[in-house]
Amino acid sequence: MNDTATYHLLDPQTAPLLDGADVFDNPVDPAQLAAFLADPGHHMVLAMQGSRVIGFASGNVLLHPDKPPAFFINEVGVNENMRQRGIATELCRRLMDLARGKGYRGIWLATETDNTAARALYRKLQARETDAVVVYDWDGAMD
Repeated sequence: MNDTATYHLLDPQTAPLLDGADVFDNPVDPAQLAAFLADPGHHMVLAMQGSRVIGFASGNVLLHPDKPPAFFINEVGVNENMRQRGIATELCRRLMDLARGKGYRGIWLATETDNTAARALYRKLQARETDAVVVYDWDGAMD
């Protein structure tokens, strides 16, 4: 199903693939991209169709003094016309494999209760769904 896509880890060599990418919420900001690339705890997998970015999954390591490193999946996105082809599933699998390979213990994310597509994706990936978490935000973090 996802045979139209190739997958790449974001690194300095693949970063130029993001030029003109329309899969993100906003245009790529070169300064933010450089900061992302410079931080070894930030990771992204790209899905490509030819030279066009059609999807991505990103996340970062969470460190705490009394726990092993955990991994937070920050965002998963696939162009609307490329959905239902297994691309998001493959992006998540590759990102989770990367996190596990780095020794991060525990992978988690959050999504809105009415995001049925995302919830179906995470169930397909055999995630455990919890219902006892409330999200609070400041300064527009959830906008």
